Amino acid sequence: MKTIYDVQQLLKKYGIIIYVGNRIADLEMMEFELKELYQSQLVDRNDFQMALLLLRHEIQKEKDKLGDK
Repeated sequence: MKTIYDVQQLLKKYGIIIYVGNRIADLEMMEFELKELYQSQLVDRNDFQMALLLLRHEIQKEKDKLGDK
């Protein structure tokens, strides 16, 4: 798992498609759904950790972009 697209594909495997229209909100919702899948033991630890790292990194990048404006 290397990109946000990979995280989206993981979620899609469980029937979860997220589009709110706000990039940060989309990423935060993906993080929430990922945590729910992990707590339900549907996602293994390595995939969970990598996906969470990717999502948090992307959220921070988006927030930094907003701060620059």
